[in-house]
Amino acid sequence: APDIPVIDQAYSKLSNSITVEWRAVPGATNYILAAQDGDSFVETMVKNSPGTVTGLKPATLYRITVRSVNSGGKSQPSPFRKVKTVLAAPVLSVCSPRGDSIAVSWRAVPMAAGFSVSLTRSDGLGRMLKQNTTNTSLIFTNLDPGTLYTIKAYAWNANGMPGDDCTYNQRTSPNAPVDVKVAFNSGALRAVVSWMPTEGALTYSVTVSSGLLELRCNTSSASCMVPSLQCSSEYSVSVTAYNDAGSSEPSDAVSLKTVPCAPVNVSIEEDEPGRLLVSWASVSLAHYYVVFVKSDDGLEVHCNTSHTQCHFQSDCGFTYFISVFAYNKAGQSPLGDVFNYTTAPCCPSGFRAVFVSSDTVRVTWAPVRGADLYETRAAGGSGAALCRDTATACTLSALQCSTPYNITVHSFSEARGSSTSCAPLSVATAPCSPEIKNISKEGLSVIRVQWQPNNEAATYVVTARGEAGLWHCTSTRNSCTLTDLPCGSAFSVSAIARSPAGQSLPSYSIPLETAPCCPNDLVLTQVTQSVTNISWSVGRGAQTYLTTLESPKGQAKCHTLQTYCLLGCITCGTNYTVSLRAISETGLASSCTYQGYSSSACCPSGVKLYRLSNNGIRVFWRAPDETITHSADLCGSKGNFSCTPSSGLSHCDITKIPCGDVYTVVVAPVTNKGPKLTFCPKKIYS
Repeated sequence: APDIPVIDQAYSKLSNSITVEWRAVPGATNYILAAQDGDSFVETMVKNSPGTVTGLKPATLYRITVRSVNSGGKSQPSPFRKVKTVLAAPVLSVCSPRGDSIAVSWRAVPMAAGFSVSLTRSDGLGRMLKQNTTNTSLIFTNLDPGTLYTIKAYAWNANGMPGDDCTYNQRTSPNAPVDVKVAFNSGALRAVVSWMPTEGALTYSVTVSSGLLELRCNTSSASCMVPSLQCSSEYSVSVTAYNDAGSSEPSDAVSLKTVPCAPVNVSIEEDEPGRLLVSWASVSLAHYYVVFVKSDDGLEVHCNTSHTQCHFQSDCGFTYFISVFAYNKAGQSPLGDVFNYTTAPCCPSGFRAVFVSSDTVRVTWAPVRGADLYETRAAGGSGAALCRDTATACTLSALQCSTPYNITVHSFSEARGSSTSCAPLSVATAPCSPEIKNISKEGLSVIRVQWQPNNEAATYVVTARGEAGLWHCTSTRNSCTLTDLPCGSAFSVSAIARSPAGQSLPSYSIPLETAPCCPNDLVLTQVTQSVTNISWSVGRGAQTYLTTLESPKGQAKCHTLQTYCLLGCITCGTNYTVSLRAISETGLASSCTYQGYSSSACCPSGVKLYRLSNNGIRVFWRAPDETITHSADLCGSKGNFSCTPSSGLSHCDITKIPCGDVYTVVVAPVTNKGPKLTFCPKKIYS
């Protein structure tokens, strides 16, 4: 084993180690250093001197020995040396309460009699500050803000032996930012806050506060954008600088007033026709207001006011889009609700009313702006007629006749309702139809028509219409007379009423039939001594005829459908009155009188023939009336012969008659007119 080493010196520079120096031992390859404190024992193997034993306790007295080592073994421990470890370094707690100071504190170090703390700028500029103290804290003041400082501290014992030192880098907190400026974006309701960079500041915090509301923005640059600001708000803006030492004081507050909020409680009304009143609630921080009104035809107007209402001219049938903005120095308020207001549609123009019948009027008008529907109302009489349609025409029916009406047309829109104050159009319906009460005959061709007058200031026209033509009469009262109506005709009689308002519907027609016409021609022909044939022309309108021959001696009648009749029982030589009744199929009759008729004289009786000579003959007879002259006619194949007696005689002679012939002899009264009678009895003479 090698020789025992000899310690030259042993000392402690660190609180956890002791350094030992010794003279080298020949043949030794390693050395074992040992430090013993009571039961505590620490060894360390080193190659050569000096060597250090670590892992020791600070401020503790140790016995230090050294042994040499080689391949042969270990030497005995050297004579010990007593060495005490130095004091432990204080554990620092450092902060910068302000930008110009650093506060240093530490825990008490056992066995320490005092402490020494020094401070220098880390960049080497400036002088070092050093303080000795027996306390466990101190403060360095008058420092540069935002600057990195190096702090070194150690404790010493009662002998003035310094212990371990510790080093701590601490930056002072920055100064409050200056030259703070706020740029407000009114459209986005955000603000950009900027300031001068502060020495030593690593980050910044912008605080925007209003009452209980507080917004923050953190950044490492010299500006920051604060979003989501409220309109109509006043904010206090401050900036605080930060670094690892802490924060600066807040900068001087800058006031920020945002744009006003969009006006609310906006109301729109027409306080009078043609004028819109727009009003709204007052807005905080607003200096003045601008109202924009744009009509649906593109025209826009505006109103600038410091009050809370504006008036605008308006037209009927337009839709107006209304926006209200508030302004202050910060700018324009955000866009609020856009209101639309539709004015009542215009009153229809080109208003016309035309009667299509007595109780129906067709109303037309020009289309108007803003109208979705039209309502036509006719008020008058005991009620009103109503018509609603989207078309610009309406037909009002079932109106009361002879009644004045006020017709108004209102236009409607879904948004605003009805137009108002539309002027009515006054019209009057045509007269009511008259009702014929009675038709009476005033004469042969005169008819009186009576009706119920049911109109005021109306003229009535009565018309008789038939195949024979038209006949009229006019009156403003309740009757009129139709004259010169032809006989034997059928008519339909109706009446209408006329007034300046128009013409009524015709009344119900009443049938009228005039009496048949009397035949123009009537001829009587005596067929036999007791039979007469009567014939006549057709009487218009007649269906049957009743003829009568009447004399004091008797009457002969005949009722027939024909235009002729044979009447028997006629007395010869008698004067008759002739009458005829033309009767229609409904029983109307016309009594017709004609010139009297005289029947032929009676044929003589007792005719006898006497031969006068071979070529002559005398004819005798008995005359019923000695005042009547008779004649005798002799007709044969060889000739016709006649004779007429002298007045008062009842015989006459015919001479120069050819012999050897058969003759027919007739004695007949002699009449002043017409042919000889052929119906008297004949005698045969041979």
